[in-house]
Amino acid sequence: MTKRGAFWFFLLCTLGSTVLVGASAVLSGVESWGLSIHGFIAMGLGMFFCLAVGIGLMTLVFFSARSGRDDRA
Repeated sequence: MTKRGAFWFFLLCTLGSTVLVGASAVLSGVESWGLSIHGFIAMGLGMFFCLAVGIGLMTLVFFSARSGRDDRA
């Protein structure tokens, strides 16, 4: 998969999950979840940074394996 293809895949997955969460919020009523707007913002930021750390670490593992530095161990 090319970088452009990976970008579009990530973008479509993000938009799809956002639409699903939004539809769930509208259909069930956000008030029933028991979160304020600050809770939703914190949850969104937490998910974003978890994904960023996970993607960053997997990228480092990929580049480390491709560079051959792990072959000596």
